[in-house]
Amino acid sequence: MPNIKFNYLYRDAGNYKTYGSVVFANPQHYSLAELENVIRAKLIYGTWFYAHQWGVPDLHTHPWDNELDHTFHEFEGLEFTDEKADIHESIGFVRFPSVS
Repeated sequence: MPNIKFNYLYRDAGNYKTYGSVVFANPQHYSLAELENVIRAKLIYGTWFYAHQWGVPDLHTHPWDNELDHTFHEFEGLEFTDEKADIHESIGFVRFPSVS
């Protein structure tokens, strides 16, 4: 049963990018398309999210500039993987908070 790899990145004010991913269990066998549709609906403008709210690691790596940098991360995509789950909770449809 393949797990789901959630790929995302942090792009700082200088356009430097730090890429990351987390692997979720997928015991319900959700398709990538149905998960991506639900995830995009929960993102800010279909692209951004706050890592701490979504329970994934923060990817800030460069020195912080309060005047230029921001705290949101960018969703890159999903893929099936045979890698071991980092987060043993199912990705499910209720995993991520909705945009308010």
